Amino acid sequence: MKGLECQMKAIKDRLKEEAEAIPKAKKLIELSLHQQQKLQHMLTHLPSGLPPVATTTSGTTKCLQQEKLIGIPSIEPSKFEGDIALRKEKKGRGPVPRWYITAEELDSLSAYMRGRLTLDKLNYGVDEMAGYAAANAQLVAAPRKKLAEDTLEKALELRDIAMSEAVKGKYFFLETDMKGPGLKLDNTGKAILTVLRHLGRIHETRIGHHRVIILSKPQP
Repeated sequence: MKGLECQMKAIKDRLKEEAEAIPKAKKLIELSLHQQQKLQHMLTHLPSGLPPVATTTSGTTKCLQQEKLIGIPSIEPSKFEGDIALRKEKKGRGPVPRWYITAEELDSLSAYMRGRLTLDKLNYGVDEMAGYAAANAQLVAAPRKKLAEDTLEKALELRDIAMSEAVKGKYFFLETDMKGPGLKLDNTGKAILTVLRHLGRIHETRIGHHRVIILSKPQP
């Protein structure tokens, strides 16, 4: 008799659990029907096809019409490419290259042009030029809010120079940067610049009141 009572109690508990589960099942069915209606509505309003894709000469594609259909704002390619270029410029272009002078190049110079210059002096000048150019590149790339007051004016001036057509994308320094010890505005420093210009390591331009010296890769 006691065993029968236990079985009856277990049956009642099971029936109670199933009864409590019925409202949950109804709620799930309602949610499923609602989701089905939403999907059916989306399917009904989807376009039958997408407009043709226009391909640019650079191999990228513009899907402006498709973007409008799905609510994505379009971006002009020129602005997009400009933003990429600006970010790359801010990140820098890696270490400044040092194109050293070889003994053969020094020997190829006339005695008048070579004067008292040695290979060590010339290559020391190459190192110092790279240092000037690296310092300027760092100022150009630095966020304005991180610049000290005593460097802000020069940094803004360097940025204007860096964006000019003659200098854009190249490492450079100003004649006024040449403060030694190996390369400065004295007779030796001017002689070093003359030789480096002759051997294709630098070329010069004038921007505003500045004489800008641009690092160049020697031609083979």
